[in-house]
Amino acid sequence: MKRIKVLITEPFEKEGKEILIKEGFEVNEVGKVSPEELKNIILPYDVLIVRSGTKVTKEVIEKGENLKIIGRAGVGLDNIDIEAATLNGVIVMNAPEGNTISAAEHTIGLIFSLARNIPIANQTLKNGKWEKKKFLGTELYNKTLGIIGLGRIGRRVASIAKGIGMKVIGYDPYVKEEEIRELGITMLNFDGLLKQSDIITFHLPLTNETYHLIKDKEFEMMKDGVMIVNCARGGIIDEQALIRYLKNGKVKGAALDVFENEPIESSPLFEFENVIVTPHLGASTKEAQVSVACQLATQIVDAIKKKIVKNAVNFPALDEKTYEKLRRYLSLGEKIGLFLRQMLDGDLKSVEIRYSGEIVDYDLSILRANILVGLLKEEKKVNPINVLLIMKEKGIKLVEKREKNPSEFTNLITVEVKNSKTVSLSGTLVGNEEKIVKIDGFSVEAVPEGILLVCYNEDKPGIMGYIGTVIGNKGINIASMTLGRKRKGGPAITVLNLDQEVDKEVLLKIKEFPAIKSVRLVRI
Repeated sequence: MKRIKVLITEPFEKEGKEILIKEGFEVNEVGKVSPEELKNIILPYDVLIVRSGTKVTKEVIEKGENLKIIGRAGVGLDNIDIEAATLNGVIVMNAPEGNTISAAEHTIGLIFSLARNIPIANQTLKNGKWEKKKFLGTELYNKTLGIIGLGRIGRRVASIAKGIGMKVIGYDPYVKEEEIRELGITMLNFDGLLKQSDIITFHLPLTNETYHLIKDKEFEMMKDGVMIVNCARGGIIDEQALIRYLKNGKVKGAALDVFENEPIESSPLFEFENVIVTPHLGASTKEAQVSVACQLATQIVDAIKKKIVKNAVNFPALDEKTYEKLRRYLSLGEKIGLFLRQMLDGDLKSVEIRYSGEIVDYDLSILRANILVGLLKEEKKVNPINVLLIMKEKGIKLVEKREKNPSEFTNLITVEVKNSKTVSLSGTLVGNEEKIVKIDGFSVEAVPEGILLVCYNEDKPGIMGYIGTVIGNKGINIASMTLGRKRKGGPAITVLNLDQEVDKEVLLKIKEFPAIKSVRLVRI
């Protein structure tokens, strides 16, 4: 088995490296590199581990022909071209849990510092000035903290804030109220949160939707004397707008750990006494760095060795329970796709997938991906990560249906493909064995493995004898066979599992029998 090669371009705690090495991975560290340098060295590596300082561009990803995973030791992914990674079939994952406590504590620290003027009071006293009256602070008790983004960090901040007696309100369109009810957070809409908060803190990623989420219009909605804290991502707040509202007094103060352009050494924001700044320290604790490294390393090992993927932004999550339930169906799904593609000439126009039985209670996005990979196997570098993008590029329509009540099978996967004609296939597990149980509505029992001969024929005597003679004369052994028909004397199907390859001459000879309408050879 090929040894997995891992490239690390930024500081990564030894505890994480030890996990990778123990699993037999080859780990190389090169320090921080430019995109041009990275492009020149990436080719042999299966895994790339970065932090926020390495730009992983489209050109780097395209040069990384062996890349399987790009791991971000942290949360933010704005330095990685996720679209290019997805198109090239590379998983992009981060480690969001590792720095949760550190980021939340830094946020709370900034809130205290802002409310009580701690940094500027410290600075003036060290400069020999006793200015007690100048730095009149604000109690946090009973003040309203508005949290925008209620993921792990936002919820942790809420928990601490509740502990010191603050009222907590929240906004997150992707979180259901019942998920956070026990935390005592009152959910509001976006405008409502802006209008009611004494302090607003942000805990959400930087995306096209969140870029300059807070600008003039939003500042106008806020309370006079509001305080702003951002330990999430620079760019969420329009910095020029913030400056304007600091100047006119609408914003009483701001604490910023992140900036639109980093690293930053000067800014008009630095000139305000009521602005506290730190150089992106949210996750900068020893504990967080170790936790992030170990979490990411474990995720990488699980993804490569166990096929269990966690915290990937371009690949469906697959936990151990789901994987164990669906493991054999994932294999079956890809084989159904491979089988169908060889039954159909020309380009695919549409695909319909129907699931029935117990499996419909699970997230089936990875099963869907495996089926589609089988259908598009001839495409270069197609895999479960990029297959939906390739489908979209080709204009192939996809429909999925779920039926809770199974037919005669506990679980059944049925896939129908169309272009100028329609072909359908149904598969399931019988015991623990993969089986094709229907082809175009004909009931069969075929093993999707090796070489299969599929004949559409009339339900007449002599067909099996003829086929057996033709392939027997070529020294080809029949491993198993199945026959299907819808009514006596009507259309029928014959499926043979063969032990040896079949050439075109044999196929042409089989077609000569008058009752045989068509013959297909399927290789799986």
